[in-house]
Amino acid sequence: MAQHRVVIVGGGFAGLKLAKDLKCRDTSITIIDRRNHHLFQPLLYQVATTVLATSEIAWPIRALFRDRKDVNTLLGEVVGVDLERRLVLLKDGNAVPYDTLVLATGARHAYFGRDEWEPFAPGLKTLEDATTIRRRILLAFEKAELETDPETRKALLTFSIIGAGPTGVELAGIIAQLAHRTLVKEFRSIDTSSARILLVEAGPRVLPVFPEALSEYATKSLTKMGVEVRTGQPVTACNENGISIGDEFVASRTVIWAAGVQASNAAAWVGAEMDRAGRAVVQPNLTVTGHPEIFIVGDTASVKTEQGDTVPGIAPAAKQQGEYVAAIIKARRRKRPEPPPFKYKHLGNLATIGPSSAVIHFGKFRLKGGIAWWIWGLAHIYFLIGTRSRMAVALSWLWVFLSGHHSARLITQKETLKDEV
Repeated sequence: MAQHRVVIVGGGFAGLKLAKDLKCRDTSITIIDRRNHHLFQPLLYQVATTVLATSEIAWPIRALFRDRKDVNTLLGEVVGVDLERRLVLLKDGNAVPYDTLVLATGARHAYFGRDEWEPFAPGLKTLEDATTIRRRILLAFEKAELETDPETRKALLTFSIIGAGPTGVELAGIIAQLAHRTLVKEFRSIDTSSARILLVEAGPRVLPVFPEALSEYATKSLTKMGVEVRTGQPVTACNENGISIGDEFVASRTVIWAAGVQASNAAAWVGAEMDRAGRAVVQPNLTVTGHPEIFIVGDTASVKTEQGDTVPGIAPAAKQQGEYVAAIIKARRRKRPEPPPFKYKHLGNLATIGPSSAVIHFGKFRLKGGIAWWIWGLAHIYFLIGTRSRMAVALSWLWVFLSGHHSARLITQKETLKDEV
């Protein structure tokens, strides 16, 4: 039997799950990614807000597959696909041949036609994004300590988060904890507890995917922590000096974007139909129309649930799709019937708000408060890769819980002009 070449573009949750599950004789796997690590994105905001170190939520892809001789890892950026010759085209001019291609390239920030906002309001998708945001948050306090002009100091101590989904809510809660608890005794010229944390949501409420009662609880919890929640008004302008909410300008030198994402260019590479978010509309078995040898999974794919909704772009959905595609490839290699069409099993929505405060929604089951916070923590620790990472994250959280201090507060990157916003 000839060697079957499976190429996976993207080392995220979907691609990693697929590679781990796909173990077939005479089948080779090549993983291509722009970065050399797999990232546990659900905890990325905790790197941005000084709770966790980068090494606690990211692992080298090569190390994860060091015992798998059938898996090869390539560091490279894909720019296209030659459908006729079945080649994955890399930016450096190289090409990787495939028999089966899986595109699991994820998503990027979406600024809804206002891409000029990105330098002033970075999003949160990569480790580089997280360390950039962390640096800006910490530098804001340092600059405020030196600033003598009251208005400029006020702007430096105003932190604005645009978008009140789980990421925005979690960011607001931890920044509030950092300013109002962790740093209060460490500065001499400023009162960090006077920092203004502003959470802006264009829609009518925070956490819109949760039931309204849980959204109300989240709003009350955030307000109690000192977060100013603004809903029902979109941000209309953003620059180096701050943001505009409707006609109101808010001077804010640190702005974080958590409002939306856009799929990668994978659909265009293979000529697939796209939805409004740029995701590839795939067949029920996650293949591209007219190309049964090409699968698109994860945030890049537009997949419908049995109820007609779009499968959400979250880690459990991506892992389920990776597992499903692995089963199809194994069935094809063994000349057995393929599994039935993909069915997404919703495992619930979780979001943490602050210390001992979280919300959980799964069907009719709803939970809020301290117990929900512990369940949220245990669930995330469970899905981390490796015992060492689980222990490291658990110890970091325990330290923050008991002491209120964040340990990952080093400013390690050189400040650039772009940071001086």
